[in-house]
Amino acid sequence: MYSRFGKRSLDVVLSLFALLLMGPVMVLTAFAVLLSSGPPVLFRQDRPGRGGRPFTIFKFRTMTDGRITPVGAWLRRMSLDELPQLLNVLHGDMSLVGPRPLRMDYLSRYNA
Repeated sequence: MYSRFGKRSLDVVLSLFALLLMGPVMVLTAFAVLLSSGPPVLFRQDRPGRGGRPFTIFKFRTMTDGRITPVGAWLRRMSLDELPQLLNVLHGDMSLVGPRPLRMDYLSRYNA
């Protein structure tokens, strides 16, 4: 097993590598979102982290006025909307391997 420091180091190295590799894709994705539905390009939402401490998760915006945009549907299908979460991994809010952060309103279901 990796120590906590080893896992964090691996998260940093792999997320940096992925950000460098996927950077051009992320720029093109941001332009596609911007052109299709205007600003903002990123969707931000508070999610519970370790110990229930909230953090802001980042995704490419795929909806407008409560509806999935055509570009958003494609981004979701290809999972490209999740790429900005590499920034959350780099910041230490998430790990590359582990449970998906729940929405804040789901937290009470698991803390009962």
